[in-house]
Amino acid sequence: MKLSELLKAIHVKPENRTLKTLDPEIVSIHYRSDTVQPGGLFVAVPGFSADGHDYIDHAMERGAAAVVVQKPVHRDGIFIRVENSRKALSALAARFYSYPSEKMAVVGITGTNGKTTTSYLIESMLTASGIPCGVIGTVNYRYDGKIFENPMTTPESMDLHRILSEMVDAGIRHAVVEISSHAIDLGRVDNIRIRVGVFTNLSQDHLDYHGDMDSYWKCKKRFFTENPDLIREKDPAAVVLNCLNEKGEEIKAALENLGAKSKIITIGKSKDNGIEVIQSDMRLSGITAKVRTPMGDLEFTSPLVGRFNLENLLCAIGVGCSLGLTLPDIKKGIERFTNVPGRLESVVNYSGRYVFVDYAHTPDALENVLSTLRSLATGRLICVFGCGGDRDRSKRPLMGSIAGKLSDFCIVTSDNPRTEDKMAIIENILEGVRTEMSQVQDDAKVSLKGYLVEPDRKSAIRKGMEASLPGDTVLIAGKGHETYQIIGKNKFPFDDRLEAESSLRRVEM
Repeated sequence: MKLSELLKAIHVKPENRTLKTLDPEIVSIHYRSDTVQPGGLFVAVPGFSADGHDYIDHAMERGAAAVVVQKPVHRDGIFIRVENSRKALSALAARFYSYPSEKMAVVGITGTNGKTTTSYLIESMLTASGIPCGVIGTVNYRYDGKIFENPMTTPESMDLHRILSEMVDAGIRHAVVEISSHAIDLGRVDNIRIRVGVFTNLSQDHLDYHGDMDSYWKCKKRFFTENPDLIREKDPAAVVLNCLNEKGEEIKAALENLGAKSKIITIGKSKDNGIEVIQSDMRLSGITAKVRTPMGDLEFTSPLVGRFNLENLLCAIGVGCSLGLTLPDIKKGIERFTNVPGRLESVVNYSGRYVFVDYAHTPDALENVLSTLRSLATGRLICVFGCGGDRDRSKRPLMGSIAGKLSDFCIVTSDNPRTEDKMAIIENILEGVRTEMSQVQDDAKVSLKGYLVEPDRKSAIRKGMEASLPGDTVLIAGKGHETYQIIGKNKFPFDDRLEAESSLRRVEM
């Protein structure tokens, strides 16, 4: 694409007057200088740990035909000055990849917890309906039988448009995208056409980035109230809101105040809502429920566990109804689906213990999982968990208090300490744990309530299994599907599920 054609996306022209006659062919777009190809457009984006403007020389050495900047540059070349290069990156990528989201039904899911499970459920429903589907989320991105690693929940805008374009080329016309608060705030999804917007819930997370809960909430809310697809007069997107969480009601009221034309499906406890649970039965083996929907009553059985997963199921059902799927196919999709990697994932064993690995890394998520297991467990409930480094410190004592209150025996360990001292992180957690229980000795295979500190995560998992007895329930929380541990700035192979299996074999001997 000619540079002049590409720049129509951001309504600017090259800054250098002497170079106005040059109109190079742009063969690719880049925001990292080390990926620049000859003839590529480099967009210099200020980041949190590095500034793309510092790498302009490197990008041009690699053959960049032009550079988008938001700061003055004093050297020869074709430079396009914009107010916000990160936002420009999204608009340019959308045009370069021919606006792929316009050719698809994109379901955008946001909320603190439940995005991943809900995305898997929607994928299963679409598959059951014979509709090919792509998914972009925390665990990976995947389509057409191919699976790729995804470094973040919602990719950078250029990568997001590229992935959607690849899906379109593969014949995919439905995509489910997990949308993080970072992605909303940084404009990664500004130029993505949304056909169904979903709100799962809101609780404390990412305060290291947003600063406080009010800012975090306003960011999530903006996805609905400032999204042109949700408030447009013609062909507006549908909206599915979990009003079992009070913030869902706030979004509904805000959209109504804006005069939004979107079809809104709410999930709640009364007949005023589009989706309501008529009856449900919760067990460690799964959920059986009867639900009222806009399309009629739906009965189903799911192997997912817990009330929070029932809410995820209801959100997915709302999307299925919004997309016009039949109730039999929605039911088939629910009942075919077994589990999300690392989301209350059961570790198979023959020792009589109930062992689960879960991604819970926020206070609300940990409380949901432990409350569910607490209500269903017949023996002791043992929790092994830690908190990530270089992240919101204020949630650590909250999570410690929750673990201390809801578990019988708690082993506090490291998660992904990153560049923080793991013992300092653990001490933050213990501020909350100590309000609920006292420290015990290593040989805690007794009925006492208490906690143990084991900084080495592998040893902590092993001690959790050794402390358990047949009939007990063990939760390993925090890392879920991750197959690594980040210590310093390096990743080391580590999988909670594999470590649990190894430890279980020891106790089964």
